[in-house]
Amino acid sequence: MPKIRARGEDIRKFILANISKHPADISKITAIRFGVTRQAINKHLKKLVSGHALTESGNTRLKTYNLASIFEWSKTYIIEAGVAEDRVWLNDIRNMLDNLPDNVRSIWNYGFTEMFNNAIDHSNGSQILVEVRKTAESTEMLIMDNGLGIFKKIQTELNLLDERHALLELSKGKLTTDKSRHSGQGIFFTSRMFDVYNILSGGVYFAHQFGWPEDWILERDKFEHGTAVWMKLNNHTARTAKKIFAQYTSGEDFGFTKTTIPVNLAQYGNDELISRSQAKRLLARVEFFKVVILDFTNVDSIGQAFADQIFRVFKLEHPEIKITAINANTNVTQMIQRAQLG
Repeated sequence: MPKIRARGEDIRKFILANISKHPADISKITAIRFGVTRQAINKHLKKLVSGHALTESGNTRLKTYNLASIFEWSKTYIIEAGVAEDRVWLNDIRNMLDNLPDNVRSIWNYGFTEMFNNAIDHSNGSQILVEVRKTAESTEMLIMDNGLGIFKKIQTELNLLDERHALLELSKGKLTTDKSRHSGQGIFFTSRMFDVYNILSGGVYFAHQFGWPEDWILERDKFEHGTAVWMKLNNHTARTAKKIFAQYTSGEDFGFTKTTIPVNLAQYGNDELISRSQAKRLLARVEFFKVVILDFTNVDSIGQAFADQIFRVFKLEHPEIKITAINANTNVTQMIQRAQLG
């Protein structure tokens, strides 16, 4: 009997993990995965529906399933003296996540407090909306303020080209407009901890998905006010905050000394990466790191001057910084090698 119960638990976990991608054929793919009949899988589906983990719609032949909301919650906080991220976490947010594993709750603690504090200290807004949605599989959170907008503020205070340039700098880490109170690490590490991390602000939409080699940046219609941060994390992930921090240390130095820069963020529209000024913009502030990994995913080609500035001139000027290129195609690799040979 224990083996049957354990197998049933495995089947239901598989259903919950895959239902979002297979709402109409989850019975079929689960039956194939576990080598049982679809009738047997339907019993598990009925159990999950009766337990309010799934919802069902449609008739017998065209029935579809979706994850049910265990709960949805929202609250608006006024930015005023006394409002603080740790108090909101302890009084409101933690209680909703108490039944999650310690490592998952720890990630939420870090991500929520960092993003909520950013809204308090940097948004220049008057209020913050927090929404939480929790299903049997995962938890989602939205933190939205009505302020200036994160990319616009960085652009203005650091005198950058535009909001997209602000995002390029933000992706490197160690970027802050208030060095006395912030290290500039919060958004960088938060974006790496969650399954999905999105920021919508002004005319720029930024998305990072765990395990994907690149970030996504999209131009879109202007977001009317402020900044919206959306985070999602599987309730049963084995990921830990400690492991994420460890990925960005180098050697025996346990500080934040390593960064990965998506080179395609330096491209504007159909522009090619050909000039020294583009290379200098890409390398701005990398002197704060000991190891710099340049990710050339989705970069079709680079120019001689661009490559020379990075892989010869900059390396001669900063021999203490290790620069490595990854995910470069044949054309890019050949240009890098030509620059390295001088």
